[in-house]
Formats: sequence, structure tokens, C-alpha cells
Amino acid sequence: MKMQAQYMQNDPDYLSCKKKECKKSVNGKCSVTTCSGSIKFHVINIRTDIEFVFFSGGFSNPCILSRSTPLPFSNPNKPLYGHISSVDSSGTSMRLTWVSGDKQPQQVQYANGRTVTSQVTTFSQDDMCSPASPAKDFGWHDPGFIHSAVMTGLKPSSTFSYRYGSNAVGWSEQIKFSTPPAGGSDELKFIAYGDMGKTPLDASEEHYIQPGALSVIKAMANEVDSNNVNSVFHIGDISYATGFLVEWDFFLQLINPVASRVSYMTAIGNHERDYIDSGSLYITPDSGGECGVPYETYFPMPVTAKDKPWYSIEQASVHFTVISTEHDWSPNSEQYAWMKKDMASVNRQKTPWLIFMGHRPMYSSNNGLFSVDQNFVKAVEPLLLENKVDLVLFGHVHNYERTCAVYQNNCKAMPTKDANGVDTYDNKNYSAPVHAIIGMAGFSLDSFPNNVNDWSLIRISKFGYLRAHATRNELKLEFVNANTKQAEDSFRITK
Repeated sequence: MKMQAQYMQNDPDYLSCKKKECKKSVNGKCSVTTCSGSIKFHVINIRTDIEFVFFSGGFSNPCILSRSTPLPFSNPNKPLYGHISSVDSSGTSMRLTWVSGDKQPQQVQYANGRTVTSQVTTFSQDDMCSPASPAKDFGWHDPGFIHSAVMTGLKPSSTFSYRYGSNAVGWSEQIKFSTPPAGGSDELKFIAYGDMGKTPLDASEEHYIQPGALSVIKAMANEVDSNNVNSVFHIGDISYATGFLVEWDFFLQLINPVASRVSYMTAIGNHERDYIDSGSLYITPDSGGECGVPYETYFPMPVTAKDKPWYSIEQASVHFTVISTEHDWSPNSEQYAWMKKDMASVNRQKTPWLIFMGHRPMYSSNNGLFSVDQNFVKAVEPLLLENKVDLVLFGHVHNYERTCAVYQNNCKAMPTKDANGVDTYDNKNYSAPVHAIIGMAGFSLDSFPNNVNDWSLIRISKFGYLRAHATRNELKLEFVNANTKQAEDSFRITK
């Protein structure tokens, strides 16, 4: 079920009764008049009929005054919301995932004449967690069918085009996309952020709105249009559907201008995975009963198995280790053993930079009950130092914050200013990782306390994203304000 609602006060003519219409006349005089008004809704193809309901009494005590007949979409089976992701570090294969109301396999036509047929999957109400969750009850909406196909035989750092669908259900438009650079090559431009969600494209009230998502996706789309991005990393709290399943469609539609054109990689967050009695590490209702199932279906990453959403990938000079903070990371866990092995195996001649990503942070000035888990820090932080991780990126806290080279709450090294006045960390003499919180991509922003620790160098509470440019000798990073498109923090890590 999906409910969007608007107040009729959005049309001032309705409240002032400027648009009168006579409904009944007696002896030539109007005895019954009505006042009319209009509001507009942004509607996307959700494959099922939609209905418009006029009601009074507000959300707490609704009284239905009138309702429309159910309105079908002209093509509920239409292939929609395609997005691409990397399947390995070669840059020669890309996975395309899309949604359709039709369960028959469809095709991707790409690279001037190649064709590949989709694998089709879906999930049901029975796959959702707990009888009492929104996902299993009033928030459920049939997801249709999720199609996925891998385009192979591509060249890294190259541009191709594709379309997807079939003659039976129709085709998408022709879309140009770029492959990321192969692991071991020189140069990478990527964007990273967490906690995006979606912003309504109309004046609707919804159960959960992330006000900054629209400005951030527009700013990033401009970067993609300028050929300034090889890949994107969205590290947790993806759609904030939280059990209202149709909101995944709205999110996929929102990110489409970016995710259909460059590799869109993700990490799982609390709002995708956590639920009571579901096996998640944190016993909260944050996923609304989704328990990772929609997330893993819509965003198939190069993971080893279902519900083990950790992986690594190499692009150009960077090795990315992507973990789940929502699954067991304790020293005896499977994920811990994987992290240890993955980071220890990195060939720093091939990929000089090691970037570690997950959702919940190790360092944040907003250190409330749900911000930083000291058990996580105690278990995993030594691995970062041991493997000389250069940069650590987390979300979960909804702002931007950058640290010194920090370990066990102590600054092991401070950046120095280069000739342009940019903070520069010298990792020729490695001392500790630099951490950045980048959870400012949509959710309502968190402010900072008055008193902060010495390790906190830069704090910005504005919507935006992290823009990165990696060569073999330098990692240049900028916090970009989505509204002004200006870089409000810049720093470099050098080898």
C-alpha cells in the first residue's frame, strides 16, 4: 500500500471558495453551491491500479467524502528503473537490474548488437519479517518482477549504450553508460554518501520524507552529465522504504538519472536490515520488517551469499572493502574473518589506496545511543590500522565530519596545508586512518554539539556528497554542497 496525501489548502482558491458552481436552483436562484479546487500528484508506474480519495478529518480521524474508480496504468508490465552495478574489478562486465510487471525473461540490447537475457526474481509477503511489521501487513505492495542481466565483453573506462525490455512489454529508451576503470589502472573519479532516501516531487505528506535527496541527486546528475563520475558508492540507508514496499519504486525512479549511467554500488544499513527476531545484530524495528530482502533483490552486489552483504571491489588505484555493520563483526564471526583476509590480501603495488566502507561510524561528534558502538570500534578498528587503511567512510549520522589520522580516540597525525591551503595527510609516513562521516545525502540533518573531541577537524551540517579523485599518488576529496555545487571542505591524502 502507498498513501500520499495533500491538504486542499495547497489550492488557496478552494479555501476562499473562489471557484463556485451552482448545483441546485430554486425559482431561478441558486440554493446549493459547491466550491471546487485542484491539486496535482506526481505518480509513477507502480504496476497496480491507483485510486484518489477525498477525505476530511485529517490523518488521525479520516472520513471519506468521495473516491475515484481505480485507475490502471496503460502498460503495468513496462520495464522501468534500470540501474547498473559492477560485478567484479575488471571493468568489462556490468549488471543491469530493472523492474517490470511481467515475469517472462526480457533482454538487454547493448554495445551495438549484443543481447543478453534476464534472470527474473521477486519476493513475497511471506519473505518479510514478523507478523506485526508494516512490510508484512499494511505496508506491503507487490514488487512485480526484478530482472537482472550481466553485460559482458565491455572495455573498462569506456562508453556504451543499452536498452532493456521485450517486444511483448515494450523497451526502455536507449541509455548511454560508462564502465569504471579496471582495478590496477591509474585514475578514478567516484562519489560517495549515505542516508539518501527520497523526496516527493509534489507537495505530498508521506510517512517518511528525506528532504535533501532531490537536491543531492540533481547535483550528482550534473556531474554524471559532465563525465565527471566513474562510479557511485551509497553506503547504507538506501530508500528508507522501511516496510512501505512501493517506496522502493519511487527511490529507483529518483536515482535513475545517475544509477542508469554509472556503476551504483551499495552497502546495507540499519533501515534495510534491522528487525526484531530477524538475526540482525541490532534489535531495532528500523527496516519495517524488510530484513534486507528488498535491498538485496533490487541491489545485487558481488557478495558471496544471500544475507552476507559484504564484498570488495577494485577500481583503478583503489581497493574498496565494503562491510555490513548490521551483521556480526565480532572477532569470531564469518564477516570478521572475511574482512581480515580481504584487507591483508590487497596488493598495494596494484591498488595503492585502501578505502574501508560501512554504515555505522566509529567516530562521530553526535555520539548518541545509536551513533557509535564502542564494541564495533574495539573489534574492527585494529584491523584498519594493521592493514594501513587510508580512508574510512561511514554514514548513519546525518552530517559531514572529517577527522585527523585517528586511532583509539587519539590523533596520530595532523594534516598540513599544501601550497593551495588544502589539508594534506602524508601517508608515506602512515600513522592511522582518516575517517569521514558522509550521511548527509537526504535525511534531515543532525546538528553538532558545542563540545567536540580533538580528533574532529571539520564539521558541516548541509546536504551534499563526497567527491573523490584518486590517482596512484594522491587521493583528493571534497565535500560538495548540493545546493550551491561548491566544495565546502577539501583534503588530500598523498603517498
